[in-house]
Amino acid sequence: MSIAADGAASIRIMMVDDHPVVRAGLRALLEADDGIEVVAEVGSGTAALSMIDELAASPAGVPDLVLMDLNLGDGIGGIETTRRLRAAHPGVQVLAVTTFDAEADIVGALEAGATGYVLKDSPTEALIDAVGEAAAGRSILSPEVQQRLVQRMSNPHSALSPRETEILDALATGATNREVAKLMFISESTVKTHLVHIYDKLGVDSRTAAIREARDRRLIR
Repeated sequence: MSIAADGAASIRIMMVDDHPVVRAGLRALLEADDGIEVVAEVGSGTAALSMIDELAASPAGVPDLVLMDLNLGDGIGGIETTRRLRAAHPGVQVLAVTTFDAEADIVGALEAGATGYVLKDSPTEALIDAVGEAAAGRSILSPEVQQRLVQRMSNPHSALSPRETEILDALATGATNREVAKLMFISESTVKTHLVHIYDKLGVDSRTAAIREARDRRLIR
């Protein structure tokens, strides 16, 4: 952390979001707080990994916190960017700040090493508080995200595994079993086996019903 004019430590932040207008709005909101300094902003996962290395080599060093959007358009997504960033710079905290509250995104981001997960439409005060908590390495989740995780924990037998979620996500794009198998380097029979488990967990008997139910439960987007 750097030292602000009043002698207090300020939180150094890097923002990762592929929408310039969103970055501008978020930057204005954050920099209105004297305790926050935005030191960099980028629009892709690749640029984020390059920038963090560049900052690490600078006299000021890496930021305290990275605000990570999950949907970064083409290229590396926010979850994979978080995983790589944390592996290369474990001392840098990551706060997922996104519009998505699907269970797959929440669990994926946290498993990748994100310290917290908040939604972009959170009240300003809540977002500023989340920045402070995450920068200090303390876990922070918005109320909606907490509710999703509580639901998952209260009924673990119906929770989809990461692999099952990945398969259902791919099928939701219209991909066939064979295409999903090729994409994930598994056999078509393995995809079918996963589907049997998915149907059982969701209480459905078809692919269309499984996708609809998973979306209703916010298990996938």
